Amino acid sequence: METSIVGVGVGITDRFRSVVEEKATRIEHLAPRAQRVDVKVTHRAYHNGRMEDDTVELTVTGKGPIIRAEATDGDKFAALDLAVDKLCGQLRRAKDKRVDARKHPRGAKLEKGTGAIQGIDVQPASADVLHAVATGGVPVVAVEDDEDYTPVVIRTKEFDAEWMTVEEAVDRMELVGHDFFLFIDARTDHPSVVYRRKGWDYGVISLTAQAPPVEEAVAS
Repeated sequence: METSIVGVGVGITDRFRSVVEEKATRIEHLAPRAQRVDVKVTHRAYHNGRMEDDTVELTVTGKGPIIRAEATDGDKFAALDLAVDKLCGQLRRAKDKRVDARKHPRGAKLEKGTGAIQGIDVQPASADVLHAVATGGVPVVAVEDDEDYTPVVIRTKEFDAEWMTVEEAVDRMELVGHDFFLFIDARTDHPSVVYRRKGWDYGVISLTAQAPPVEEAVAS
């Protein structure tokens, strides 16, 4: 498996590269279809007295879905260990889920002739609810006077829309290690979010788009 290491605000030493190569064998053992692991180390220095830290981001690509994990610590080696542990945990959970599904095929099923999904709680939601789930309901605080004061840091990422089934979205969520996954339901073409509940129980919130009334459309 190929490895690529990039440092942002920090140099990458030969020792760190050798440790990454050792960790890569552990990842490859759990993900034999993986072909490449990208490691990004970002060093952050703060101006408000907060201690400096390093964030290690791991991205595994290959024959299958992309798998990501990240961790932050005051030492980049410790951050690497945490990120690898998190990534391996995600891989193990996904494997256990597949084994459990084969032994007990009582999960989400598409009921023939109805389009209904059994085993997963599906309900429509407004745009506000969908946005709250996707962002965690964290308010954005605008600060103009003090640039160093950042009470909430929100990272924004954009991805291309992907059409998939609910079952595929659940598998992808387990691999990336998130508590939710945003996708477009291939059965309905509705933007949807699948999220983890308890154990192997999951829920789905779908956004049903409706055309505006004719009067409002003409007036606008």
